[in-house]
Amino acid sequence: MRKLNDAKIINAWCMYDWSNSVYNLVITSAIFPSFYQTYAVGVDGSDVVIFFGYEMINSVLYSYALAFSFLLVTLFLPLLSGIADYSGNKKIFMKGFTYLGSAACIGLFFFDGSNIEFGIICSMLASIGYAGSLVFYDAYLPEIASKDRTDQISARGYSMGYLGSVLLLVSVIVCIVYYDALGFSSQKEATRMSFLVVGLWWALFAQIPFYYLPTYANNNGRVTKNVIYNGYREILKVWSALKQQVSLRTYLLAFFFYNMGVQTVMLLAATFAAKVIGMKGSSLVLVILVIQLVAIVGANLFARLSRLKGNKFSLQVMVLIWIMACFSAYFVYTQGQFFVLAVVVGLIMGGIQALSRATYSKLIPDDTQDHASYFSFYDITYNISVVLGTFTYGVVEQLTREMRNNALVLTSFFIAGFIILYFVKMPFNKTASIEQD
Repeated sequence: MRKLNDAKIINAWCMYDWSNSVYNLVITSAIFPSFYQTYAVGVDGSDVVIFFGYEMINSVLYSYALAFSFLLVTLFLPLLSGIADYSGNKKIFMKGFTYLGSAACIGLFFFDGSNIEFGIICSMLASIGYAGSLVFYDAYLPEIASKDRTDQISARGYSMGYLGSVLLLVSVIVCIVYYDALGFSSQKEATRMSFLVVGLWWALFAQIPFYYLPTYANNNGRVTKNVIYNGYREILKVWSALKQQVSLRTYLLAFFFYNMGVQTVMLLAATFAAKVIGMKGSSLVLVILVIQLVAIVGANLFARLSRLKGNKFSLQVMVLIWIMACFSAYFVYTQGQFFVLAVVVGLIMGGIQALSRATYSKLIPDDTQDHASYFSFYDITYNISVVLGTFTYGVVEQLTREMRNNALVLTSFFIAGFIILYFVKMPFNKTASIEQD
């Protein structure tokens, strides 16, 4: 029998956010984008690089690579989640993607700018490992927490992730700044070492949730031909059920649009700051640190707001703030203006991610055991939104030669999400912090 709200299991579940969020901060936000922008340059020092014989703008190549990695995850996750539900063994898939992502981060240690193909491939594999592990990790939430505690526990997970990643980032920055005193030959070598540390941190701290999270194995948890066939049946069963669940489908559509904006900002904000605002080194890292710390406050603040006013109201408030923030970004020209905007983004970044996951968990039918399959549709929506968001970002810059124009495009994504979110009907549940509209 599944035990809800067990403190040890919940703490272990939150530790996976602690372990994998360092990838999000160091690799996709703070250190690697700046490193890539500095060293992935053409022979003449321009931002045009040669990738497998094709000339591309380095930032455009990076955004396309991220989009392609999320597309690949989207293609094979439905089958894997169906297998996980049928075999009852989500943990084995969670482990596989974790070790893939960890190994790819370690591989980035060997990227020095001259081997751009190797660097892009490693960054793609790290992205696949990160995105792939999340569907199985998220699917544990309705199995370990009652609905009245879902918002709080989801927020705690994200808070743990932000805190852990900040601690590692500060350590990495110290190593980069004082590289000579620590025995590194250059800042470049110290920076590359940070990618190695991220991979090790991710794999080592993941052992805590891997040990404590339960495994409800059917068929001995074995992946056989029969299990693969039934994996398809599981995902088709959930797909058929979704057709009857109007609120869940509407929420996924709203989530698709506003998440397209959220994830694109998170993945490419550092590139925007470096290329458009001209923010360099320590200034950029300081902004990112502030965003992470403010995000902890935001995750818990909006979890409390959802208890008072409901999940939908809290999400609408955040999406509205996102609309104003993205529109304002078009008119940001100074580092001071960008810093103020970053604080606002940090506040809503933590809240919207935690509450989006918790809201979806609450909308899943109580009588289902197919949590991985249900969350695969959530993560498919997530991944497709990232694919289209980052791809659109690259296309807009490629066509207009002006990255700033993306601010207006992102604003339109949030407006669409806000409008669709209005039509989501949350179920009434007296034992949970969900309110009927």
